[in-house]
Amino acid sequence: MAKVCFCGISGSGMSALAQILKLSGNEVIGTDRSFDQGHDEENKTALQSLGIRILPQNGEAVDNTVDCLYVSTAVEDHIPDVKAAHEHQVPIKKRSDLLAEIFHRYPHNIAVGGTSGKTTTTAMIGYILDKLGKLPCMINGGLLRNYEGQKGIPNIIYNQGDICVIEADESDGSIEKYHPYVAVINNISLDHKPIPELQKIFSDFAERATGGVVVNADCEASKDIKSSKHKTLSFSLKNPQADFYASGITPLPQGTSYCLEGKTFTLNLIGAFNVANALAAIAACSLLGVDKFAAAEALQSFLGTHRRLEVIGTQNNITVIDDFAHNPDKVAASMSALTSYAGRLLIMFQPHGFSPMRLMGKQIIESFARYMKDEDILVIPEIYYAGGTVTRDISSKDLTDYAGTLGKQARFFATRAECGEFLKQNAKSGDRIVIMGARDNTLPAFCRDILQGLKK
Repeated sequence: MAKVCFCGISGSGMSALAQILKLSGNEVIGTDRSFDQGHDEENKTALQSLGIRILPQNGEAVDNTVDCLYVSTAVEDHIPDVKAAHEHQVPIKKRSDLLAEIFHRYPHNIAVGGTSGKTTTTAMIGYILDKLGKLPCMINGGLLRNYEGQKGIPNIIYNQGDICVIEADESDGSIEKYHPYVAVINNISLDHKPIPELQKIFSDFAERATGGVVVNADCEASKDIKSSKHKTLSFSLKNPQADFYASGITPLPQGTSYCLEGKTFTLNLIGAFNVANALAAIAACSLLGVDKFAAAEALQSFLGTHRRLEVIGTQNNITVIDDFAHNPDKVAASMSALTSYAGRLLIMFQPHGFSPMRLMGKQIIESFARYMKDEDILVIPEIYYAGGTVTRDISSKDLTDYAGTLGKQARFFATRAECGEFLKQNAKSGDRIVIMGARDNTLPAFCRDILQGLKK
């Protein structure tokens, strides 16, 4: 048993790993400046319910009895915990190193990569395997709605079997650390890196798989990636020749139906892209010997993850929806699903990171513009700043101005609070208010505040 400390434990990636280590029998301590500021109280309570000790982020959590300090890429050297680790000669490791270490303990491990859909597909695979009694361990960035009753934060499935399912993140290069049994490549599109660079990363990822590869045949940038040594399975919504092909995709009031080889199945999720995610999950499980129809049947009770087109509630016939979309592909997928239903859209997009907006801000706006109707309105607060040294040579005002040149209604507000007031004051019966953005744990609470404000 080891004694470890997690700096920034409230983050989705860090909290999942902290819980896995605690459930594996280790002593776990955690700190987070959001806790010190009185935020993320639900996460704090959930972690404490597992016996994880939460201390202030002032350095007191790290002394010479601690075996390792785990940090995320966002943690900087001036943080007291890091200083204390140096002082007491405590080893410091990145979150991605721990994830790789845990992942490689399991002989049948599945890593899900791709620009979009990783969280949902990872959750689907974990859910299928768990429901069918395969005893998976699953580590996820999203909160699984089917597991909200369990102790702790529901971003893991913990079993003591021989299968581990994770998201493989290409944005920080950590995908290169994983040697999976099954590699899943959902898609490749512009996100944090240029397309040619991403193609090389994912080709190498596929080549490292020792059991098989799953590839999206509908994605131009990924369809030709394959393993030179092991089985490569394709999935598609367009090509009947793919190994896993869905037809007859039909929007339902609370989900989607589709046909797989003559049999009809339903999902509790909206959008054709979620059918593609389901096919990827079914294909991945098939490489572990799971029957495809049993997998599709299991997914009919899958409730999804929080912040993926999650309906927060309806008030005065106005629906509030929370969504994680933050790159061109994710925005296009969410907008495509949203516009398959009637009603005006009032959208707030909270951009995160000045560098990402320089790289893909225009493409994000183009994804909104492709699906927005004339009556739809997009509002954008100033770019979300999570800390660190940055060059602030782009503003959200640039994004709304560009949306205007594309003929769309877009408004810039300096603060998120002003966006919220605008949405509440302008919403009318039949509208859907959609809040989009990533990297900010306070967005779900913001959605609930808006819903509450609609009661007035």
